[in-house]
Amino acid sequence: MQNKVLIVDFGSQYTQLIARRIRELFIYCEISPFNNIPKDLDQFKAVVLSGSPFSVNQKDSPIINLESILGKKPVLAICYGAQLIAKSLNGNVENSNSREYGRAKLSFIDSNCKLFKNINIDNQVWMSHGDTITSLPNDSKLIASTDSVVNAAYSIESLNLYALQFHPEVFHTENGFKIFENFFINELKFIKEWNPESFIDRTVDELKKKLMDDKVILGLSGGVDSSVAAVLLDKAIGKNLHCVFVNNGLLRKNEYDEVLRQYVGMGLNVKGVDSSDLFLNELKGITDPEKKRKTIGNMFVEVFEEESKKIENAKWLAQGTIYPDIIESISVKGPSATIKSHHNVGGLPEKMNLKVVEPLKMLFKDEVRKIGKSLNMYEDILNRHPFPGPGLGIRILGEVDSESVRLIQEADKIYIDGLKKWNLYDKIWQAGSILLPVKSVGVMGDERTYERCVALRAVVSTDGMTADWYEFPNNFLKEVSNNIINKVSGINRVVYDISSKPPATIEWE
Repeated sequence: MQNKVLIVDFGSQYTQLIARRIRELFIYCEISPFNNIPKDLDQFKAVVLSGSPFSVNQKDSPIINLESILGKKPVLAICYGAQLIAKSLNGNVENSNSREYGRAKLSFIDSNCKLFKNINIDNQVWMSHGDTITSLPNDSKLIASTDSVVNAAYSIESLNLYALQFHPEVFHTENGFKIFENFFINELKFIKEWNPESFIDRTVDELKKKLMDDKVILGLSGGVDSSVAAVLLDKAIGKNLHCVFVNNGLLRKNEYDEVLRQYVGMGLNVKGVDSSDLFLNELKGITDPEKKRKTIGNMFVEVFEEESKKIENAKWLAQGTIYPDIIESISVKGPSATIKSHHNVGGLPEKMNLKVVEPLKMLFKDEVRKIGKSLNMYEDILNRHPFPGPGLGIRILGEVDSESVRLIQEADKIYIDGLKKWNLYDKIWQAGSILLPVKSVGVMGDERTYERCVALRAVVSTDGMTADWYEFPNNFLKEVSNNIINKVSGINRVVYDISSKPPATIEWE
């Protein structure tokens, strides 16, 4: 029996958060959709059942073979998982008036329950359910209640099972992390062995065995994921790793030259390819956001393929795929509607008869950064904000041409430099400038102007799934706005986007 956890996903928007909390305990876990659970359950020491947007009373609600798990593995069941077990073991689940959404307080806790050790009454929890467990299943014991919901949590000692109606994985549940710690560390005695150092040693060893003397091609983007993947592969196979860094003309100002120098300084075997004119040429006359994305993605594949042909006898294509990408493609909800071909070089492996290697495919973004830190990589690469694959192409609303690229690059540099000067950059998940497809009247000196408008965007988030706009000091916005308008010829108005996700998205296109 291995020291890892299986998370069964019934489609909850919070399933990734469960995995993140368990990983924060330095315990390895994997997510599997309910309809594709691994046949070999002996490899897992415990199982977590997630929430779901479905009702257990719906005709087509997701179900699993509980007999293969209950009594055989310790189980932590959350929301839908708790309801599914209750219904399966002769309890009762109803769509009643006792629905709860949002914050609630625990009004009763079983003081002898190990799961709630060092957690007190009035502890805030996060509820998100329409169905309610109105009677508990066989042989169970009530361990927690709220004012609205009596059966907020129960346990079945004979099955080593805890079931929670609330979501301990979300930030709004106070001491939610403590609940996971009580279950996995204090009760099940999991070993804290999932750490950057062990991951690096294990991964480098696996890469050496898998790749041996084969040549590997990797498309670098300047971002965290591809950069960390490159350093791991370099440790394993050295100069047999051939990196290609393509300038699509839509990077931030000076980014191509600066990042290329960093890659060379890191000792990577990297070739820079400046294809700016090629990309801008292909984008002429295109204003539709999705068409822009596809054009940029297709052009990248063409350029990358041409460069890859120059590397003789390459056998592998390396990619900086991370765990959320994998989860999205096998999720309960089905594959993502829009495949990011510009990020993961879609079509190339089959086209060039290459095998794919993805050294980061089981990591979350924050874990990738921790690995990079343990590899002593440059802080400004590791702490770089997420940047869209199509780059400034989707931050220029409307047609992309050399003049619009100049405007957005100049404005964006002033904005990002300002964030760093005011020590705000590392407090923000993602920031960028958007060039709007409108002109407005202005006055500069004694002359009337009719020039472009730039919107500034900055959000705080933990994973990009939800995000709130960042509340800047007024003096910061005043300084950045003045600098952009005074120094960037062609822009006479600056606005700040105060939309959160949802309902808005982080990027405008």
